[in-house]
Amino acid sequence: MLTIEGISKRFGGVAALTEVSVTVERGQLLAIIGPNGAGKSTLFQTIAGQHRPDAGRITFLGREITDLQPYQRAQRGIAIAFQDVRLFPEMTVRENVMVGCHTSGHHGFWDAALRLPRYWREEATTRERAWELLARVGMADLADVAAESLPFGQQRRVAIARALATEPALLLLDEPAAGLTTNERGDLSRLIRAIVASGVTVVLIEHDVSLVMALADHVVVLEFGRVIASGPPAVVRRDPKVIEAYIGAEVA
Repeated sequence: MLTIEGISKRFGGVAALTEVSVTVERGQLLAIIGPNGAGKSTLFQTIAGQHRPDAGRITFLGREITDLQPYQRAQRGIAIAFQDVRLFPEMTVRENVMVGCHTSGHHGFWDAALRLPRYWREEATTRERAWELLARVGMADLADVAAESLPFGQQRRVAIARALATEPALLLLDEPAAGLTTNERGDLSRLIRAIVASGVTVVLIEHDVSLVMALADHVVVLEFGRVIASGPPAVVRRDPKVIEAYIGAEVA
Protein backbone atom coordinates (compact mmCIF):
# COMPACT_ATOMS: atom_id res chain seq x y z
CA MET A 1 0.00 0.00 0.00
CA LEU A 2 2.71 2.47 1.02
CA THR A 3 6.35 2.40 -0.06
CA ILE A 4 8.98 4.74 1.35
CA GLU A 5 12.21 4.53 -0.62
CA GLY A 6 15.49 6.05 0.56
CA ILE A 7 13.96 9.05 2.34
CA SER A 8 16.44 11.59 3.74
CA LYS A 9 15.66 14.84 5.53
CA ARG A 10 17.97 17.47 7.00
CA PHE A 11 17.23 20.50 9.15
CA GLY A 12 20.27 22.73 8.74
CA GLY A 13 23.26 20.65 9.78
CA VAL A 14 21.14 17.96 11.48
CA ALA A 15 20.32 14.77 9.56
CA ALA A 16 16.86 13.82 10.88
CA LEU A 17 16.43 10.92 8.42
CA THR A 18 19.05 9.13 6.34
CA GLU A 19 18.02 6.78 3.51
CA VAL A 20 14.99 5.38 5.34
CA SER A 21 13.01 2.73 3.50
CA VAL A 22 9.76 1.22 4.79
CA THR A 23 7.02 -0.85 3.17
CA VAL A 24 3.48 -0.98 4.55
CA GLU A 25 1.26 -3.83 3.39
CA ARG A 26 -2.50 -3.49 2.96
CA GLY A 27 -4.38 -4.43 6.14
CA GLN A 28 -1.26 -4.19 8.29
CA LEU A 29 -0.70 -2.41 11.58
CA LEU A 30 2.84 -1.07 11.35
CA ALA A 31 4.47 0.69 14.31
CA ILE A 32 7.44 3.05 14.21
CA ILE A 33 9.42 3.21 17.44
CA GLY A 34 12.78 4.48 18.61
CA PRO A 35 14.47 6.49 21.39
CA ASN A 36 13.93 10.23 21.69
CA GLY A 37 15.47 12.03 18.71
CA ALA A 38 15.42 8.90 16.54
CA GLY A 39 13.50 10.61 13.71
CA LYS A 40 10.07 9.06 14.30
CA SER A 41 8.12 12.31 14.14
CA THR A 42 10.04 13.51 11.10
CA LEU A 43 9.26 10.28 9.26
CA PHE A 44 5.60 10.48 10.29
CA GLN A 45 5.32 14.10 9.15
CA THR A 46 7.02 13.24 5.87
CA ILE A 47 4.44 10.53 5.22
CA ALA A 48 1.68 13.00 6.12
CA GLY A 49 3.08 15.64 3.76
CA GLN A 50 4.07 18.20 6.39
CA HIS A 51 7.75 17.79 5.49
CA ARG A 52 9.13 17.40 1.99
CA PRO A 53 12.07 14.99 1.87
CA ASP A 54 15.44 16.11 0.53
CA ALA A 55 15.87 12.77 -1.22
CA GLY A 56 13.86 9.61 -1.85
CA ARG A 57 10.27 8.99 -2.87
CA ILE A 58 6.94 7.91 -1.39
CA THR A 59 4.42 5.81 -3.29
CA PHE A 60 0.83 5.22 -2.13
CA LEU A 61 -1.47 2.75 -3.87
CA GLY A 62 0.84 2.66 -6.85
CA ARG A 63 1.11 6.44 -7.34
CA GLU A 64 3.94 8.69 -6.24
CA ILE A 65 2.87 11.25 -3.64
CA THR A 66 6.28 12.67 -2.62
CA ASP A 67 5.42 16.24 -3.63
CA LEU A 68 1.71 16.26 -2.75
CA GLN A 69 0.29 18.58 -0.10
CA PRO A 70 -1.40 17.09 3.02
CA TYR A 71 -4.92 17.84 1.70
CA GLN A 72 -4.08 16.09 -1.57
CA ARG A 73 -2.94 13.02 0.36
CA ALA A 74 -6.20 13.13 2.32
CA GLN A 75 -8.12 13.12 -0.96
CA ARG A 76 -6.22 10.00 -1.98
CA GLY A 77 -7.03 8.13 1.24
CA ILE A 78 -4.49 9.07 3.93
CA ALA A 79 -5.89 10.35 7.23
CA ILE A 80 -4.08 11.60 10.34
CA ALA A 81 -4.97 11.70 14.03
CA PHE A 82 -2.41 13.96 15.69
CA GLN A 83 -1.05 13.64 19.23
CA ASP A 84 -2.43 17.11 20.00
CA VAL A 85 -6.00 16.37 19.05
CA ARG A 86 -6.68 19.72 17.29
CA LEU A 87 -10.44 19.71 17.86
CA PHE A 88 -12.57 22.82 17.45
CA PRO A 89 -13.27 23.39 21.16
CA GLU A 90 -16.58 25.30 20.93
CA MET A 91 -18.10 23.00 18.33
CA THR A 92 -19.98 19.88 19.39
CA VAL A 93 -18.44 16.44 19.20
CA ARG A 94 -20.66 15.60 16.22
CA GLU A 95 -19.75 18.84 14.41
CA ASN A 96 -16.06 18.09 14.83
CA VAL A 97 -16.51 14.71 13.18
CA MET A 98 -18.65 16.26 10.42
CA VAL A 99 -15.62 18.40 9.48
CA GLY A 100 -13.85 15.19 8.49
CA CYS A 101 -16.57 14.36 5.97
CA HIS A 102 -15.48 17.21 3.68
CA THR A 103 -13.66 14.88 1.28
CA SER A 104 -16.92 13.15 0.31
CA GLY A 105 -19.06 16.29 -0.04
CA HIS A 106 -20.38 17.35 -3.45
CA HIS A 107 -22.38 20.52 -2.86
CA GLY A 108 -20.87 23.77 -4.07
CA PHE A 109 -20.55 27.29 -2.71
CA TRP A 110 -23.96 28.47 -3.95
CA ASP A 111 -25.66 25.32 -2.64
CA ALA A 112 -24.42 26.21 0.83
CA ALA A 113 -24.83 30.00 0.56
CA LEU A 114 -28.43 29.75 -0.65
CA ARG A 115 -29.27 26.67 1.42
CA LEU A 116 -30.44 24.77 -1.65
CA PRO A 117 -31.98 21.27 -1.31
CA ARG A 118 -28.73 19.58 -2.27
CA TYR A 119 -27.00 21.25 0.67
CA TRP A 120 -29.64 20.08 3.16
CA ARG A 121 -29.58 16.51 1.82
CA GLU A 122 -25.82 16.31 2.26
CA GLU A 123 -26.05 17.97 5.68
CA ALA A 124 -28.47 15.29 6.89
CA THR A 125 -26.32 12.50 5.46
CA THR A 126 -23.20 13.96 7.05
CA ARG A 127 -24.84 14.26 10.48
CA GLU A 128 -25.91 10.63 10.34
CA ARG A 129 -22.47 9.52 9.18
CA ALA A 130 -20.84 11.43 12.06
CA TRP A 131 -23.13 9.74 14.57
CA GLU A 132 -22.27 6.31 13.18
CA LEU A 133 -18.55 7.03 13.51
CA LEU A 134 -19.01 8.26 17.06
CA ALA A 135 -20.85 5.04 17.87
CA ARG A 136 -17.92 3.13 16.41
CA VAL A 137 -15.50 4.79 18.86
CA GLY A 138 -17.92 4.65 21.80
CA MET A 139 -18.80 8.36 21.87
CA ALA A 140 -22.30 8.52 20.35
CA ASP A 141 -23.95 9.42 23.67
CA LEU A 142 -21.83 12.60 23.79
CA ALA A 143 -22.47 13.67 20.20
CA ASP A 144 -24.04 17.02 21.12
CA VAL A 145 -21.62 17.97 23.90
CA ALA A 146 -19.03 20.72 23.32
CA ALA A 147 -15.66 19.16 22.52
CA GLU A 148 -13.84 21.37 25.03
CA SER A 149 -15.83 19.83 27.91
CA LEU A 150 -14.44 16.33 27.32
CA PRO A 151 -11.45 14.82 29.16
CA PHE A 152 -8.38 14.22 27.00
CA GLY A 153 -8.95 10.50 26.49
CA GLN A 154 -12.39 11.11 25.03
CA GLN A 155 -11.10 13.96 22.87
CA ARG A 156 -8.59 11.49 21.42
CA ARG A 157 -11.45 9.20 20.42
CA VAL A 158 -13.26 12.09 18.72
CA ALA A 159 -10.09 12.94 16.79
CA ILE A 160 -9.84 9.35 15.57
CA ALA A 161 -13.51 9.39 14.54
CA ARG A 162 -12.91 12.62 12.60
CA ALA A 163 -9.96 11.01 10.79
CA LEU A 164 -12.10 7.98 9.94
CA ALA A 165 -14.75 10.32 8.52
CA THR A 166 -12.51 10.88 5.51
CA GLU A 167 -12.95 7.16 4.70
CA PRO A 168 -9.20 6.52 4.61
CA ALA A 169 -7.38 3.50 3.27
CA LEU A 170 -4.43 4.42 5.52
CA LEU A 171 -4.72 5.93 9.02
CA LEU A 172 -1.70 7.58 10.64
CA LEU A 173 -1.79 7.69 14.45
CA ASP A 174 0.64 10.02 16.20
CA GLU A 175 1.36 8.67 19.72
CA PRO A 176 -2.30 7.80 20.39
CA ALA A 177 -1.62 6.50 23.93
CA ALA A 178 0.16 9.66 25.12
CA GLY A 179 -1.52 11.14 28.19
CA LEU A 180 -4.01 8.29 28.63
CA THR A 181 -4.72 6.33 31.79
CA THR A 182 -4.17 2.57 31.99
CA ASN A 183 -7.88 1.89 31.40
CA GLU A 184 -7.98 4.33 28.50
CA ARG A 185 -5.00 2.60 26.92
CA GLY A 186 -6.83 -0.70 27.06
CA ASP A 187 -9.86 0.88 25.37
CA LEU A 188 -7.57 2.44 22.77
CA SER A 189 -5.96 -0.92 21.98
CA ARG A 190 -9.36 -2.48 21.37
CA LEU A 191 -10.40 0.45 19.18
CA ILE A 192 -7.25 0.24 17.03
CA ARG A 193 -7.71 -3.51 16.59
CA ALA A 194 -11.28 -2.91 15.47
CA ILE A 195 -10.17 -0.26 12.98
CA VAL A 196 -7.64 -2.64 11.42
CA ALA A 197 -10.23 -5.45 11.38
CA SER A 198 -12.56 -3.14 9.42
CA GLY A 199 -10.01 -3.00 6.59
CA VAL A 200 -8.13 0.23 7.36
CA THR A 201 -4.35 -0.02 7.30
CA VAL A 202 -2.71 1.71 10.30
CA VAL A 203 0.73 3.24 10.83
CA LEU A 204 1.41 4.47 14.33
CA ILE A 205 4.21 6.16 16.24
CA GLU A 206 4.16 5.28 19.90
CA HIS A 207 6.43 5.56 22.95
CA ASP A 208 4.56 2.83 24.82
CA VAL A 209 6.67 -0.10 23.63
CA SER A 210 4.60 -2.71 25.47
CA LEU A 211 1.46 -1.49 23.66
CA VAL A 212 3.29 -1.59 20.33
CA MET A 213 4.52 -5.13 20.87
CA ALA A 214 1.01 -6.28 21.74
CA LEU A 215 -0.70 -4.53 18.80
CA ALA A 216 1.62 -4.33 15.80
CA ASP A 217 2.00 -6.82 12.96
CA HIS A 218 5.30 -5.23 11.98
CA VAL A 219 7.67 -2.91 13.85
CA VAL A 220 10.24 -0.49 12.40
CA VAL A 221 12.89 0.80 14.80
CA LEU A 222 14.74 4.07 14.15
CA GLU A 223 17.89 5.38 15.80
CA PHE A 224 19.61 8.62 14.79
CA GLY A 225 17.46 8.80 11.66
CA ARG A 226 18.27 5.34 10.36
CA VAL A 227 16.35 2.04 10.38
CA ILE A 228 18.18 -0.34 12.74
CA ALA A 229 15.57 -3.12 12.79
CA SER A 230 12.39 -4.11 10.99
CA GLY A 231 10.18 -7.14 11.42
CA PRO A 232 7.53 -8.87 13.54
CA PRO A 233 7.44 -7.80 17.21
CA ALA A 234 8.77 -11.15 18.45
CA VAL A 235 11.86 -10.74 16.29
CA VAL A 236 12.42 -7.02 16.87
CA ARG A 237 12.26 -7.24 20.67
CA ARG A 238 15.18 -9.70 20.64
CA ASP A 239 17.36 -7.77 18.18
CA PRO A 240 20.65 -6.82 19.89
CA LYS A 241 20.67 -3.39 18.19
CA VAL A 242 17.20 -2.64 19.54
CA ILE A 243 18.11 -3.77 23.04
CA GLU A 244 21.19 -1.56 22.95
CA ALA A 245 19.17 1.44 21.69
CA TYR A 246 16.67 0.97 24.50
CA ILE A 247 19.10 0.48 27.38
CA GLY A 248 17.18 1.46 30.48
CA ALA A 249 13.82 0.95 28.76
CA GLU A 250 11.59 -2.10 28.59
CA VAL A 251 11.32 -3.70 25.16
CA ALA A 252 10.11 -7.21 26.07
